[in-house]
Amino acid sequence: MKIGFLATGGLRVCDRRLVSLGMTMPSIMQRAQTIASLPSLGLLYLAAVTPPGHELQYWESKPEPSNANQNDEARRSAPMPRVPPEAFACDLVAISILTAQAFEAYHMADQLRNAGVKVAFGGLHASVLVDEALQHADFVIVGEGENVWPELVQAVERGTEQRLWKGADYGVVDVRRLPVPRYDLLGDRPYNRFTVQTSRGCPWRCDFCASNVMLGLPYRKRDPEHVRLDVEALIKLYRRPFIEFADDNTFVDKEWGKQLCRAIAPLRVQWFTETDISVADDPGLLVEMRAAGCRQVLIGFESPNPQPLRGVEMRSDFKARRFERSREAIARVQAHGIAVNACFVLGLDGHGPDVFDNVFQFVNETQPFDVQITVLTPFPGTPLFDRLLAEKRILQPNRWDLCTLFDVNFVPKNMTPEQLRDGLYWLAEKLYNEPTVQSRQRRFMERLFETRAAQKIPQLSIWT
Repeated sequence: MKIGFLATGGLRVCDRRLVSLGMTMPSIMQRAQTIASLPSLGLLYLAAVTPPGHELQYWESKPEPSNANQNDEARRSAPMPRVPPEAFACDLVAISILTAQAFEAYHMADQLRNAGVKVAFGGLHASVLVDEALQHADFVIVGEGENVWPELVQAVERGTEQRLWKGADYGVVDVRRLPVPRYDLLGDRPYNRFTVQTSRGCPWRCDFCASNVMLGLPYRKRDPEHVRLDVEALIKLYRRPFIEFADDNTFVDKEWGKQLCRAIAPLRVQWFTETDISVADDPGLLVEMRAAGCRQVLIGFESPNPQPLRGVEMRSDFKARRFERSREAIARVQAHGIAVNACFVLGLDGHGPDVFDNVFQFVNETQPFDVQITVLTPFPGTPLFDRLLAEKRILQPNRWDLCTLFDVNFVPKNMTPEQLRDGLYWLAEKLYNEPTVQSRQRRFMERLFETRAAQKIPQLSIWT
């Protein structure tokens, strides 16, 4: 069979003012372009486990430039991404759905099915809203797909009528046995980062986090030597690839983290990942990370003060308990030459109108290299979604295109939606104007040089 893998990636924002702000602030656009350019690792894994004897292709849909809208009528009339013409020649096309791109995925799937192409949906959104997804696809995979996909492909060849395929029926995926993703299918597309997975899941269960809660699977780590094989595969295909580890929380296990760093250090690649502030607890790990090529970590602080964090993490209140060490953690990580991207989620129940100024003050005091601000987003399938829906605080239920992390679609507890939206505009302008960005990054370099001079460490660029 001819099998296609169609990714619906890229950053989406419906709020027109935020779109215009992004167009005038290079740091926002730089991160947006990075996110938009990341290939779909999940689809590349499916391609890797596809039984032999099939012709495989990979594509990515891109949103139309005018696809920013604020109401149902505009959404229905907005241009949708085009289906790659080659996809109509396939027998089967797999589409992985992210919630913000769900309507686009449904539109493309309908076109393919009308042309006689079988369509299989997977991903977090399809796993939660199975009945909705089945209206637009021949097959829906619920949960992880690597164990299911080979069976589905063989069943399609036999003409199966089974439409729902549950990952749980095929066992938890053993991440230690994952093959190298089919990076070769990416061709010569101009990516600026490539995704590699070192672990799956996160032990901290935040009520707003889609990736952990939806799958409900344990935290699992890959063999560092297998991660090295993935990176080596990328090096063979691309000149000096920059790696983004596609993990929710890479360095939960510090000793394993050191093994990972030692495995990839000889490859001399540069990389970025997400982790939590406990990474700062182990100076030896930070030394190993820097030596292995780590250039930046994204750490979810979520709030500029601890009270709103209470209850967000459903197991041990990890973020609230560790908040008082936040400033120390940023300083310690950056002293090792690793830039911190401090992430905040605006609109938590404990946030009032003063949160925006508090974030700005926190950033000024701690001076992380970069900052990411997002809006609390009720993704379907999360405890947050269920709670806000029951409290009638979701403004437009089923508006999946507003699940972008930047569009406001709920009523905050201690401010109005308008106050949250206006505060986001104000904070974005304060944080992302070019002089402020340059000042933070210059201060990072100055502190790094001061620390290295005091410790008599040779001065190196953060990027070398």
